[in-house]
Amino acid sequence: MKTASSIRDLSLSSQGKKRIEWALNRMPVLEKITERFTKQKPLKGLNIGCCLHITTETAVLALALKAAGARPILCASNPLSTQDDTAAALVSEYGIEVFAINGEDNETYYSHIDAVLAQDPVITMDDGADLVSTIHKRARHNRDIKLPWGSTEETTTGVIRLKSLERENKLLYPVIAVNEALTKHMFDNRYGTGQSTMDGIIRATNKLIAGSTVVIAGYGWCGKGAAQRARGLGANVIITEVEPLRALEAVMDGFRVMPMKEAAPVGDLFITLTGDINVITEEHFKVMKDKVIICNSGHFDVEIDLKGLKRAASSKRNTKPLVEEYMLDGKRIYLLGEGRLVNLACAEGHPAEVMDLSFANQALSCEYLKNNHQNLENRVYNVPDNIDKDIAKMKLGCMGITIDILSQEQKKYISSWEEGT
Repeated sequence: MKTASSIRDLSLSSQGKKRIEWALNRMPVLEKITERFTKQKPLKGLNIGCCLHITTETAVLALALKAAGARPILCASNPLSTQDDTAAALVSEYGIEVFAINGEDNETYYSHIDAVLAQDPVITMDDGADLVSTIHKRARHNRDIKLPWGSTEETTTGVIRLKSLERENKLLYPVIAVNEALTKHMFDNRYGTGQSTMDGIIRATNKLIAGSTVVIAGYGWCGKGAAQRARGLGANVIITEVEPLRALEAVMDGFRVMPMKEAAPVGDLFITLTGDINVITEEHFKVMKDKVIICNSGHFDVEIDLKGLKRAASSKRNTKPLVEEYMLDGKRIYLLGEGRLVNLACAEGHPAEVMDLSFANQALSCEYLKNNHQNLENRVYNVPDNIDKDIAKMKLGCMGITIDILSQEQKKYISSWEEGT
C-alpha cells in the first residue's frame, strides 16, 4: 500500500499540472475570486485543513486559498476518489501538502486525516464531515483540544451529520453548510452528479443505457440529476423513495415510482443516491435479474448492503477494473467501484464548470468565517444570501449572459401591500 509520502516519487506531476490547467480554464468564477485574493491576501497566514476529493477542480480551489495567503493542507474524503497525478502536481509543482493516495486502505485514510489535523488548522473544509467528526471524537477525551474557528461542509451527507450534532447541542464551533447554497446544490448536486454518475457507469461497463430499465433510489437533487440524465440517454427510469413529496414530484416529472422490492426484479441498472444505509439489501439481490448492475452515488459506501451481498453470493471475481461479479443462484450481479461513489471511483467526478460554483462558495465562505467567526454561535449556518447571489451573477457574467433589472417603480410595486391599479 502506497502512502501519501510516496506521491512525491510518482512521475505524474507534469501530467497532473496540465489537467489542473484544463480545469482552471473552465472555472472562471473561482479565477476571478483568485485574482482578488492575490491582491488582498484575506487569509494570510492561516492553516486551512481540507478533506475533499483530490481532483483537478479541488486543486484549483487549493490554489485560490494559497493565493489568498493561506496554507492549505489536503487529504482525501474518499479512498477511491484521489487522482494521483493531481496530488503529485499539487505537491511537486505548487508546493501544497497532500495526504492522499488512490486506493488507500481505511487505516491509511484516517492516518491522513490525522496528518491534516496535526497542522492545527484554524478553518477546516469537509466533504462528508470526517474532519469535524474526528475533532469532536477527540474532544470527548481531551477538553483542552485546540478547536478550529469554524468549518465548511460540501455535501448533503455531511450537513445531515452536522445538524445532528447541532440538535444534540454537541457542535463545538460554527459550520457553513456550503451544500445548502442554491448555487451549490441546484447545480452541483443535480447537473454535476447526474452527468458524472452516468459517466462513471459507462466508463466502467460501456453499457448501452438506451432501452435499459434504470432504478434510481432517492429523488433529492442528486437523484433528480441522475434520473434526468438516464432518461436523456433513452432509459426507462423507475424512482424509489420514502418521502411522499419527493415521490409525488417524481410522478409529476413523468417517472414510474414504486418500492424497491417491486423494482428489484425488473431493473437492469440500480443507482443509490439517498445518503442512508441498506437501500438495496439481500432480499433485493435474490430477486434481481441475471447480469444486473448495481452502484452507489451517495457519499458513503453504506447504501448497498455489501455484507449481505457477500453473504448471499456463492462466488466473487473481478471481471474488469472496478467491476466485481457476484454469483447468486446462477445469476450474475455486477457491483461497480466497491459500492463507493461511482462518479469518482470510476470516472473523474463533476465537470469543472459546475464545481466552479461549488468551490466559489467554499472560498468565499472561508473568507466569511475568517472575518466573522467571533460573532458566530456553534451552529450550522447557510451561506450568506449575498454570497450566493454574487456567485450566480459572476457565473452569468462569465457566460456572457445579462438579465433584466427592476426599475424603482417595479421595486416599489412588488414590495407594496396595496392593491395594484
